[in-house]
Amino acid sequence: MKNDVIVYLKYIRMHLLGGLEYKGWWLTCLQTLIVCVTDPLPTLLMFRRMGSIGVWTPERILLVYALAVTSYGLAESFCRGFDYFPWHMLRSGNFDRLLLRPRSIALQVAGSYFHLHRLSRVFAGLCVVIWLLIRLEAALSVRNVAVIAAALAGGALMYSGVFVLSSGIAFFTVKALDWIYILTNASYQVTRVPVPHMPRLLHKVFTFIMPLLVISYYPASLVCAWGEPAWAGYLALPAGLLFLLVSLLVWRVGVRHYKSTGS
Repeated sequence: MKNDVIVYLKYIRMHLLGGLEYKGWWLTCLQTLIVCVTDPLPTLLMFRRMGSIGVWTPERILLVYALAVTSYGLAESFCRGFDYFPWHMLRSGNFDRLLLRPRSIALQVAGSYFHLHRLSRVFAGLCVVIWLLIRLEAALSVRNVAVIAAALAGGALMYSGVFVLSSGIAFFTVKALDWIYILTNASYQVTRVPVPHMPRLLHKVFTFIMPLLVISYYPASLVCAWGEPAWAGYLALPAGLLFLLVSLLVWRVGVRHYKSTGS
């Protein structure tokens, strides 16, 4: 396992150095940063026009949203290979080459792609999270820092699980199903809705099936004392890990049923 992790880190380093070879690498980072900053503007403008929804201020909404977006940014930065897998490896037959290498297949796929500009989402998200915690006057304690760190780690694992799940399904459908993207780019848009006003079905789906609210809303509630049960704020990391493990089971079933393009 240690050697597999070393190989994965070498993949990331290779892609990172390769990206830095282009003199305009910073333009792609700037572009992604601008998109991340402007994305929540419609929500802010709506609140400016309509006012707060009860106790739900723009700061509350954006904190939950920023935690989800930052987690997604971490996953797409370090596990992007699974997002490209159905098209760039499975359908093209390149997956056969990975099967011949005596290293973890999952880590090889995860490290097969790394785009430097994706880190802009992480940077922007972290800055917004810190700024909002200050605005909401959250206590800067060791516990709160640990809760936020665990939320981001759990969220990264959860979104990585979505990419892995999509690739696992692709073994049986030739390509990734489009509806799976409801759980990626579309999912963190749900956090713009105040949780008490969220439709019950969405609340249950993004709590018990895909733990999006577990890695964003409940940790934020614990840190900022919004009244939710304290124990729910500590579930982000185990919930994200559990979702990833289930996704890896689907992935392993897919690998076992894979037939080489030469067979």
